Amino acid sequence: MIEVIEVKSKKDLDDFIKLPFFLYSKDPFYVPPLIKEIQKQFSDKNPFFLHASVRYFLAKKEGGPTGRIISIINQRHIEFHNERAGFFGFFESLNDQEVASALLDKVSEILRKEGMDIIRGPMNFSTNEECGFLIEGFNKPPMLMTPYNPAYYNDLMERYGMIKSKDLYAYICNTPKELPEKILRVAEIAEERRIRVRPINKKRFDSEMKAFKDVYNSAWVKNWGFIPLTDEEITYLGNKLKTIVAPKLTLIAESDKEPVGFMGLLPDFNFILKHMKGKLNPITIAKAIYYSKKIKDLRLLLLGIKAEYRNKGVDALLFREGVKGVKKGGYKRVEFSWILEDNIPIQRLVEMIGGRLYKRYRIYEKRL
Repeated sequence: MIEVIEVKSKKDLDDFIKLPFFLYSKDPFYVPPLIKEIQKQFSDKNPFFLHASVRYFLAKKEGGPTGRIISIINQRHIEFHNERAGFFGFFESLNDQEVASALLDKVSEILRKEGMDIIRGPMNFSTNEECGFLIEGFNKPPMLMTPYNPAYYNDLMERYGMIKSKDLYAYICNTPKELPEKILRVAEIAEERRIRVRPINKKRFDSEMKAFKDVYNSAWVKNWGFIPLTDEEITYLGNKLKTIVAPKLTLIAESDKEPVGFMGLLPDFNFILKHMKGKLNPITIAKAIYYSKKIKDLRLLLLGIKAEYRNKGVDALLFREGVKGVKKGGYKRVEFSWILEDNIPIQRLVEMIGGRLYKRYRIYEKRL
């Protein structure tokens, strides 16, 4: 018998949070998150809950936890996209179709009762955070803030009747010795148009995050699944990223001091988290300090340009200045992720500097 219970007690929440540590205990590629960070993410400190209702569930078989899931009704998605889609997220399960189906049945039941027409996911909690299941590229460890899961998740979804909603791509690129002449030439054209690129100023971090919000909510507005960030969410995100942001790798493009583009390269702190094993104490902090000097990979998490400034060389100028910071930091590789499967212009730009597709993620959906 499989029992699906709603998480109500502290013990249930602890089981929910720690279930992946058990499921992935023998997986060499799994990177455990810091438990304290996950606890904060699931607390009322997370501004996502100001506009979304979320419920957590655990599946139990023979008395022990065997899977987990959350249901999400995001009012901002419903309003912004005029689509009655509900979501599931933070899914984990043994390779057991009965467990997976019981979890998805529970969420489907809730979403149906709330008037939703579609179940879609995984979203942890939205497209502004981790989303999708890894479906290609299982032989490489995940970089910072990217999903990782067993290969059998795809089978669990398809057997349940889920179909592809959208695929997301990740490209990997060795740090280029020189950028292609075409990119350098286009970057010069942008400069002639009085576009300037500068690193963020961490002394004015709050105002810099507002500039980022301005670009983000404008540049991504027509992207599939996009939901604008609120002021509360940008503050929350800024507090989360401030300690790991490297100014020379986080760049703002401006035209007459107006922000028009943004590039965010983050050191792959998964390299550190791998050694911390989810714990935050004097020993793991010492490990973090030691391993932070050995990070050689970056993830290009954000690249956006306001619509009216596209095709004016802003992207090339950001690339040119970004590569300078990458070289100066001694980084060897950059992952570009995630990129929508139908965003051909960005894919071609990444391929132009030597990027190759090496991972693919899938978001699933099903009519209710």
